[in-house]
Amino acid sequence: MRWTLKPAPNREKAEKLAEDLQVDIAIAEILCQRNIETFEAAKSFFRPSLEEIHDPFLMKDMDLAVERIETAIANNENILVFGDYDVDGTTAVSLVASYLKTIHPNIATYIPDRYAEGYGVSYMGIDFAHDNDFSLIIALDCGIKAIEKVAYAKEKSVDFIICDHHKPGKEIPKAVAVLNAKRDDCTYPFDELCGCGVGFKLIQALGVSRNQTIAYFMPYLDLVATAIAADIVPMNGENRVLAYYGLQVINENPRNGIKAIIHQTKKTELTITDVVFIIAPRINAAGRMKHGNYAVQLLTEMDFDAAVEFAAAIEIFNADRKDLDKKITNEALIQIIDNNEEQGFSTVVFQEDWHKGVIGIVASRLIEKHYRPTLVFTKSGDKLAASARSVKGFDVYNALEACSEFIEQFGGHKYAAGLTLLPENYENFKKKFEEVVERTIDKELLTPEISVDAEIHLSEITPKFFRIIQLMAPFGPMNMKPTFKSVCVRDNGYGKQVGADKTHLKLNVFQGDNKQTFNSIGFNLGDKMGLVQNDFDIVYALDENEWNGRKTIQLLLKDLK
Repeated sequence: MRWTLKPAPNREKAEKLAEDLQVDIAIAEILCQRNIETFEAAKSFFRPSLEEIHDPFLMKDMDLAVERIETAIANNENILVFGDYDVDGTTAVSLVASYLKTIHPNIATYIPDRYAEGYGVSYMGIDFAHDNDFSLIIALDCGIKAIEKVAYAKEKSVDFIICDHHKPGKEIPKAVAVLNAKRDDCTYPFDELCGCGVGFKLIQALGVSRNQTIAYFMPYLDLVATAIAADIVPMNGENRVLAYYGLQVINENPRNGIKAIIHQTKKTELTITDVVFIIAPRINAAGRMKHGNYAVQLLTEMDFDAAVEFAAAIEIFNADRKDLDKKITNEALIQIIDNNEEQGFSTVVFQEDWHKGVIGIVASRLIEKHYRPTLVFTKSGDKLAASARSVKGFDVYNALEACSEFIEQFGGHKYAAGLTLLPENYENFKKKFEEVVERTIDKELLTPEISVDAEIHLSEITPKFFRIIQLMAPFGPMNMKPTFKSVCVRDNGYGKQVGADKTHLKLNVFQGDNKQTFNSIGFNLGDKMGLVQNDFDIVYALDENEWNGRKTIQLLLKDLK
């Protein structure tokens, strides 16, 4: 691991902020690093307000989208709400469909089959709409590259409204409206919304003529917060406000489907991390293992007992998914070793019977073992399909673009993408991708980095200090949980390896003459036990540990040297 200490901010600004807020200088410096440099900015950061939610009509084509939906309602048309099968797509479909049903009876939902149709807008979906007399499709979390498919729909007298957040290509589909803040010609003030976030802006806009204020839409924010957390979009600007209030809804009065998932886990209060690791994988498991429709049914279910049954079925899908991704990850690791590919600049693996639903997770797991831009391929019909994941700082989307001569179709983000290609192009693609990565990646990026916010003495960690750090939540990209470094710490002699196969490290650390010890847990750091006999340095985040009703501050170790 590379430990990189963030540059110290302007000392005068930090001191003034510390004085204005009555906080430690370390806290003020962390805020300044995040461009929170004044009392007013700090107030807005610590107390997000719904007033910071932007006017939805600032988004290009929003007026056209609203006008077309209002026409559909006036003419009693059938509207099909179409979305991707992952968390962002299924939450977006659930959100838009459940709102539209409050103002129009003729609403149905459609999630493409991951195996029969693949990602995004599908010809099968358009044919379904045409055959069942749907004259308007609202596509969520997909569609920005569906140029031919939108044209095909037009021939069948089916209109499209696209709500997407993926990078547009050179051409924009000729839909009635294309809502995407990443469009070059869109001046919306925040361009990092997730797909469900764009869907939220659409229903917010539809609410304007109905005198529905932002407070009316609060109950929908549990879905938006879940999508923001799962899609790993930046946790700043509008996203942070939506996630902050959405988390309140999740903890106080979530919809039945989310309540049913929480009910199974016996958790009392969820953080955004719990949403990422508890709620999101279960919603995702439906689309991965069975069909995304299960997730939409769960998230729109009005009867709690029925929701509990759906959640129980999804729990089984999730258990199956865990077994599968473990098995495939092991097979992929063997392949990397057998082919002697650990030395390359990228990881590209393929096996035709790998389950398409888990190859994205497997790609992420492989990065944990071999820190390289990674693609995992499987057979999908007569083509090969892959999920791509990247390492911090490297744009895998751009790398795929440079290999487009061998690709049939691709789309995604800087750090995650999907693609299909013909089997005969696999070897050429693999070779070209390796060449592109080798040529364009900064070699330093091939060693995982821990970005450290501040170096502090353990004695600075007081209940007040910890409380303020907690108030910086919800955490995510652009507002990560602060990481600290402390040097020359010692273990009190009771440190040990824990876990079934001794993979984790449990220590009690103190620093210098201050004998106050902190419980510390280092997941997957068990092999560093040998380093704790003498003084050592640590990087860590602060966490809360609850045992027998008593809460204490715990250090969540990320690495030690």
